[in-house]
Amino acid sequence: MLWPFGTTWRPVRQKKRDTVDLRWLSARSWTQRWYPQGIDLGEWNGRRTLAVSWFRQDRAGKHLASRVAFVDLERSRHLDVLLVVDEGDGELVPAKIHAGGLAWFDDRLFVAATGRGIWEFDLSDIRRIRGPLARRLAGAQGRGWRATALVAVRTRVHPVDLRCSYLGRVFDDAGEPLRRVMIGEYRTDESGRIGEFAIPDGPDSRFTEHDRFSPGIRSMQGAVRWGDRYFVSQSDRLRPGILWRGRREALERDPISLPIGCEDLALDLDAELLWSLGEHPWRRVVRGIPLARLDLKR
Repeated sequence: MLWPFGTTWRPVRQKKRDTVDLRWLSARSWTQRWYPQGIDLGEWNGRRTLAVSWFRQDRAGKHLASRVAFVDLERSRHLDVLLVVDEGDGELVPAKIHAGGLAWFDDRLFVAATGRGIWEFDLSDIRRIRGPLARRLAGAQGRGWRATALVAVRTRVHPVDLRCSYLGRVFDDAGEPLRRVMIGEYRTDESGRIGEFAIPDGPDSRFTEHDRFSPGIRSMQGAVRWGDRYFVSQSDRLRPGILWRGRREALERDPISLPIGCEDLALDLDAELLWSLGEHPWRRVVRGIPLARLDLKR
């Protein structure tokens, strides 16, 4: 199915089973080179935009590159931005991170870099790269003289005393966003921890921890908070993902399932949706679950 300008690299907005589904009508649906991971919402050129992070790996599972797809929620179009690192001499190299979670604050994009803290990227200085360098920053081989790419450059690495597998936003009781994030650990046992941190507000400040707890849930993939309500996603291999929600000390399993191979979570209180996504080839979907289905209202 071809779209204007001959591209099939656009997600399509669909409604299915009272959810809002974005599906990729392209190789992104089945490729085993790129895997979607993190999700958050923000504003791009004055339009409400969904950000989805991806990592690239080789056949041995080695990380090669990462990127963020910025999806226009009204036009069903997207824009890819590669995440890159300036090594100090002006030479750009791919950001070889899992990118398991996103938190988007204005022009600041925070990305979970499993085991290596939180990496911050500057969205106010998006650069266009051409030729072989564009392919190299995407983790691809070949000369690619006609290749082009947009890149966002890392500005800081923020050390955090957690594994930093995923990253989510925090809202107060009224639904107003706070300058805080939930940072959590993916563990195959029940030892994974979730911490709440204030984001750095200056060049010399750090992530400041306000809270930490262990919910006793294995394979946690994402966490967000709205007032005293917590939401945690749990993956279950090739079975539908599990949503846990409630007060911190009393999380309960919700009967509503998340996508198969679920990953990160994002609250969209303007559209009254809870977003998640699935990573497995042929089952990939970015799904918005109406808050009404969770008996929640802003």
